[in-house]
Amino acid sequence: MWPAGEEHGLSAQRDPDASRTRRTVLHVGCGTYAPEKLHPVFRDGSWQEIRMDLDPRTKPDLVGSMTDLSVFGDGTVGAVWSAHNIEHLHDHEVPVAFREFRRVLARNGYALITTPDLAAVAGLVVNGKLEAPAYHSPAGPITALDMLFGHRASIRAGFDLMAHRTAFTAERLVRLLLEAGFPKVLVRRGLRYDLWAVALASETSQDDAFADLIRES
Repeated sequence: MWPAGEEHGLSAQRDPDASRTRRTVLHVGCGTYAPEKLHPVFRDGSWQEIRMDLDPRTKPDLVGSMTDLSVFGDGTVGAVWSAHNIEHLHDHEVPVAFREFRRVLARNGYALITTPDLAAVAGLVVNGKLEAPAYHSPAGPITALDMLFGHRASIRAGFDLMAHRTAFTAERLVRLLLEAGFPKVLVRRGLRYDLWAVALASETSQDDAFADLIRES
């Protein structure tokens, strides 16, 4: 386990000029490696990515579930990046994962989370667009049915872990993050029937900076 009280990571390292220490971003549910999967805010050279996934076929740095981050000590991670994977958890596992996110984050850390917006997807269903492409992703066209139950092409190819087991509205996502111990949560609706949330590990006066981050997501 990485020791509590300071930020560490499996690959955290000193920059070549020894002028600063790179912060660790824990990329949970990372999937197969691709540079663009890491949010741009973590690609400025000041962050060291640790990739974690339940599926060993994705060749992550760590094989494991986001519900058990015990390899990390309290307060040892600068940020958690969770992109379209909390919906893969069973409903009762979500609070466990969010508490783990909160526990491992440093005092000035934050979790950046994106997930399908159930309210927006429901609008597609009500308007008779259950199977019509809602938008296009690197994996191909995405429908309301994919957003509700998981990307069908991936599941058909044998990636059963891609199935969706729960869902979130903006209100539910904020409530669950607050209940997990995050003192402040900022959320907005995205352009692809998704939600974007920043859950702060401590109170901060930099609300505008974090709001800008999710506006640019």
